[in-house]
Amino acid sequence: MKGIILHGGYGTRLRPFTHTMPKQLLPIANKPMSQYCLEALRDAGIKDIAIIIGGDNSYKVKEYYGDGGKFNVKLTYIYQDAPKGISHAISLCQNFIQNQKFIVFLGDNILKKNILEFKENFQKSNFDATILLCEVDNPTQFGIADVKGNIIKQIIEKPKNPPSNLAVIGIYFLSPIIFDIIKKLKPSWRNELEITDALQMLLDENGKINYETVTEFWKDTGTPHDIINANKAILEDMNPYFHGIIQGNITKSGNIMVDEGSILDKNVQIIGPVIIGKNCRINSDSCIGPNVSIGDNCEISNTNIDNSIIMSGCKIDQKEKISNSIIAYNSEIKSKKNENVFFLGEDSKIL
Repeated sequence: MKGIILHGGYGTRLRPFTHTMPKQLLPIANKPMSQYCLEALRDAGIKDIAIIIGGDNSYKVKEYYGDGGKFNVKLTYIYQDAPKGISHAISLCQNFIQNQKFIVFLGDNILKKNILEFKENFQKSNFDATILLCEVDNPTQFGIADVKGNIIKQIIEKPKNPPSNLAVIGIYFLSPIIFDIIKKLKPSWRNELEITDALQMLLDENGKINYETVTEFWKDTGTPHDIINANKAILEDMNPYFHGIIQGNITKSGNIMVDEGSILDKNVQIIGPVIIGKNCRINSDSCIGPNVSIGDNCEISNTNIDNSIIMSGCKIDQKEKISNSIIAYNSEIKSKKNENVFFLGEDSKIL
């Protein structure tokens, strides 16, 4: 089997961060969110993967992943000239897939479960597709499956009156018949070729669609709040390590990951789960955590931070607590204002 990762879209709900990078490269626990997708495919034995890219900053995807060698996979890049929908992106991969079953993984989906069993079940089945379903609290925001007696009756995109709370998550197990289905699709009101429409048409034409239910953590990271929640969930499951340097008495508890070259000064408090990248300096009287990611080469002084993502190259000296924030690369905060929630794009300064 082969794999496809969708890495396009404008990420409008994640501005200002996506002004300078594709949303799927935004870090969660110091790793681009799409890398979790790539590793999930690789760990399920899928080594031949196409990445669908598009938009002004798509070159950054190639810069980061290269030919895939450092991730032990082989990568092919396929360009989508505009965000014309998931089905359109899949259609571009027909020559890459040829005549075999395949997996499509949306690059902004985080699933804390190995997909190997799902893959093996689909591979040995005679199903035309298998979709993964997860119960959600806000079904009007997702593609929803209407299931009766363990049979999928209907798949609807963002229904006003949802027949269930079973969301179709962004991992699809498909067979080549889907390419013929997509050729018959008409654009939706969003002027996109919807994957839900393709699956519904497959049902209407007596195609065999199976489903599996996901009970583990899954998140479609479409908003800053989603990303902060996913960051927390990933940090909680990481194996702790400490390769840094401690200078003086510090207090630490919980799941803590500190990389090489990072220095923790006296009177620092770390409340896990927390990850701190390489060559950072956490200066005296700072409190980090819980649920905080700090990238490489950051300097934090006199600051209390929780439930936040601080990307690489940031300098923060903020008397007020920083909470529920995302601060992008090479930003600087040195403020005495009563602000504690920040959504800062790359190279921002608050002085």
